[in-house]
Amino acid sequence: MLILVAASVTSWIMIIQRGNAMRAAKRSLDAFEEKFWSGIDLSKLYRQAGSNPDPDSGVEQIFRAGFKEFSRLRQQPGVDPDAVMEGVARAMRVAISREEEKLEQALPFLATVGSTSPYVGLFGTVMNSLRGLSTAQQATLATVAPGIAEALIATAIGLFAAIPAVVAYNRFAARSEMLINRYYTFADEFQAILHRKVHTSDE
Repeated sequence: MLILVAASVTSWIMIIQRGNAMRAAKRSLDAFEEKFWSGIDLSKLYRQAGSNPDPDSGVEQIFRAGFKEFSRLRQQPGVDPDAVMEGVARAMRVAISREEEKLEQALPFLATVGSTSPYVGLFGTVMNSLRGLSTAQQATLATVAPGIAEALIATAIGLFAAIPAVVAYNRFAARSEMLINRYYTFADEFQAILHRKVHTSDE
């Protein structure tokens, strides 16, 4: 039962931490997109993001990676515009992959707790029931009841650990997928802007 209690406490800590991280990521994404689409100069936005970076803003990291690569390649003479855009796309894909790893932290643990805790609790139930039967001289309800009660506690703890973990896993997985999709959408829109910029300047 101590294993189940430890798993439950750890999963609740991770649930709280992941919930706060997901909310912070969404707030930062909304705030950055509002600033991005306000018409601000991209170079100015890049300088602002570099001078005062937001560690919770995944989209800011994606923007900085893309614009940094864009500026670096544009400064090199004779670089083909398509090569510039390929470099930008590659840099933002790497940044998105890093943000995806951050968003999916603790999800494997929650999935493991959610899938295994009921079986651990059931195992404890069986063992306690067998222990109660083996120590009882007569298999009557009065003699077996204490062992069964202790066994049911193990089952309850297993469910208490599993149910929140499963609910949190499903919720965080959906939120993570939503944020990642928005990151990809932003990257596509940002690439379209840079594509027009690089081809317009070459005309």
